[in-house]
Amino acid sequence: MGAVALRAESSVEIPAVAATRGEVISRYRRLRAISKVHHHETMKFLSGDAVLRHARRLGLAHGKTLVVDDLDEMTFAFDLAIHTAQAGRSRAIDRYAASARLPPQSDEALVLEAMRHARFSVVHIERRHEVAGLIVRDVFRQMTLWLVDEGLESSAPEGDMLAMRFYTPDRFTMTAGVMVPFDVQLMEDVIDEVPQLGRKTPAEAADDRRFAEAIYRIALADGLTEQILHQDVPEAG
Repeated sequence: MGAVALRAESSVEIPAVAATRGEVISRYRRLRAISKVHHHETMKFLSGDAVLRHARRLGLAHGKTLVVDDLDEMTFAFDLAIHTAQAGRSRAIDRYAASARLPPQSDEALVLEAMRHARFSVVHIERRHEVAGLIVRDVFRQMTLWLVDEGLESSAPEGDMLAMRFYTPDRFTMTAGVMVPFDVQLMEDVIDEVPQLGRKTPAEAADDRRFAEAIYRIALADGLTEQILHQDVPEAG
């Protein structure tokens, strides 16, 4: 499954951008600041039991006791608790959205709707965008994306692959917060742990909540997450 996904070519074109780098980065920072507010509010719709359940499945807790070297590792449990749910259960992001009272067509409403439709996948970094950010390819859905992320733009080498959750609130795509270095060996380890994924198409596998969970679990156990530097961005003015 992974080999097929990596061989296929992307057919989606990135539209021309009639904007300066300053304008794109300013827009990105505003939307990122809004996403932080939504993320904070969504956390209020998480139960301690739900977070612990995800932490245990990632090897970050035993019973009700956390066993982490760095509390930043809990961001992987929070990601799953916010954006995924078992069949028949609602997601925290959807429960928050149902309670939020946002002006229609506002940036706040735009970002929240995009976050509700966030997707998890593996992206291949193809090149720097001519204005700002990166051109990346979603290798599981065969989509080319304009990804704006100041940290990645300054540090990620072309040719790298990263597993991440992302959403598209504007012409560009943004990361949802956590990411993991990805290679074929990690894909093989995931299939070994969750063989059912090998019987799905690449797009179906990426949409399966067990895919992100398995990647996080293996990456945390192998220390792969230590290779990623989490960088914050300045608040929008």
